[in-house]
Amino acid sequence: MNGFDEMTDKLQFDKNTATEYDRGVRRTLPTYDAMFRLVQAYFRANKARQEKILIIGAGGGNELAILGPANPEWRFTAVDPAPPMLELAKLKAEQLNMTDRVTFIEGTIDEVDVNLLHDAATFMLVLHFIADVDEKLQHLKGIRRRLKAGAPFVMATMYGDPDDPAFNELFSLWKAYWLDTTSMTKVEVDEMEKTVRNLSFISEEEIIRLLQEAGFGNIAKFFTTNMFGGWICKAE
Repeated sequence: MNGFDEMTDKLQFDKNTATEYDRGVRRTLPTYDAMFRLVQAYFRANKARQEKILIIGAGGGNELAILGPANPEWRFTAVDPAPPMLELAKLKAEQLNMTDRVTFIEGTIDEVDVNLLHDAATFMLVLHFIADVDEKLQHLKGIRRRLKAGAPFVMATMYGDPDDPAFNELFSLWKAYWLDTTSMTKVEVDEMEKTVRNLSFISEEEIIRLLQEAGFGNIAKFFTTNMFGGWICKAE
């Protein structure tokens, strides 16, 4: 996700592909790994045993790779609408010898059995790809309906007001980081900026409102880096 459409169109499902994708997502969000260490800690702290984890937007397999090996008792439902990215997630599960612990679903939350309740869920770096606010809310409601009461839920997304000068300063830093850590030219990064700015940014206040309306409580912001934020909460 986050601007890697051209790469996913050409995916050759091997170790090199996984390596390149992993580098890209970590350049997009430099504190990616630290964020997931906090996710894991939150899940572990809020349940003695996480039996079934729902991952919405599992393409690429990073959640599986980070959470799976360290928690051998956890089982996962991995959902993604993009076949190439879901194939990459399957590749990582195979490499980690954990395919027997993962159910893969090509599609959205609507394809997940509503009668199969999960113990926890993640919705990482997906919300900003959903253009319509009402559709964002429907996704969140769909996740809530598939969680047990009290289940922990973690969401991360790009957010903010593109007309706010502070947002534009953060965007400038994001561009500078790409120029500093890759061989991309300024023209290429400027083109990438155009694509990212067309994503659906909403304010933190709107995010909290959507979470509350979807049926989540105990909402707290646990993570922020540039235009990215993360929230922890529980199914009410």
